[in-house]
Amino acid sequence: MATDVTEWLLDGDPAIRWQVLRDLTDASHADVAAERARITETGWGARLLDLQEDGQWAGGACFPGNGWTPPASVVGDRDAQPWVATLPTLRLLLAFGADPADPRVRTAVQAAADKARWEYDGSRFFDGEVEPCINGGTVAIGASFGQPVDGIVTRLLRERLPDGGWNCEAENGSARSSFHTTICVLEGLWEYARAGGSIDVTAARQAGEEYLLERGLLRRLSTGEVVDSDFLLPAFPPHWHYDVLRALDHFRDTGAAPDPRLAEALDLIRSKQAADGTWLLENLHAGMQWFALDDGVGRPSRWNTLRALRVLRWADA
Repeated sequence: MATDVTEWLLDGDPAIRWQVLRDLTDASHADVAAERARITETGWGARLLDLQEDGQWAGGACFPGNGWTPPASVVGDRDAQPWVATLPTLRLLLAFGADPADPRVRTAVQAAADKARWEYDGSRFFDGEVEPCINGGTVAIGASFGQPVDGIVTRLLRERLPDGGWNCEAENGSARSSFHTTICVLEGLWEYARAGGSIDVTAARQAGEEYLLERGLLRRLSTGEVVDSDFLLPAFPPHWHYDVLRALDHFRDTGAAPDPRLAEALDLIRSKQAADGTWLLENLHAGMQWFALDDGVGRPSRWNTLRALRVLRWADA
């Protein structure tokens, strides 16, 4: 890895820097921890925490509340799905790696547990919703930040489809899993397992991962065609959307040895490295955001570069 790329990554926000130190360098545990602590002091994490009001962000759990007025500082398409409510904001804090032991994080997460209510039926935030893609994200947040989510996990295990994955459209009759939903649930179950959850989710995790692996992370099992061209375009933040870099980073995060069936997806990511050693932001899911996390589509992306480099480091070890 070129030193100038490392230096460029380390010029980013603490949410980037601490993960670069942890995943791409031989930095000491103390240096990594010190940089991680800055997320809630001076970085994007601090900005997000400052935006919480009465236990929620934008006055809602999954969507902004009625009567909420976005500040002038928000960016993105205000007519598309908004990414500023409690669920997408807490997902960002998780992606940033905000320390669960940080007092500001503990206070904010507990406030969401006490105050946030799902638009669907008014249930408490960590009691979950009805869509497994939402519930997967909620499990990941709750497990990582010390909230009880056994009820949601039990529901997700019950909702797994015969082909091994999950689909938010199952309640409408779909019997086939969705890449989008499955990756959201897998991330949640992995965070739950890593946190020492009391329910054994091993079989469900393995089945969901096998669903993706059988398809090489991107192809239809029936025809071999690429499922969706957007799967080939690494995006950040991913929200509920699937792409191959997100999936590869999940497999890396679990610590498992790289499966041979990841080869095509890994080659795709290798091929996307620019001459300067970076990866571009190739997609940005339309919608209102609190603030920009990269310089825009078609520009070098610290998030994609960080994730691509650590995935390839894992695969080539």
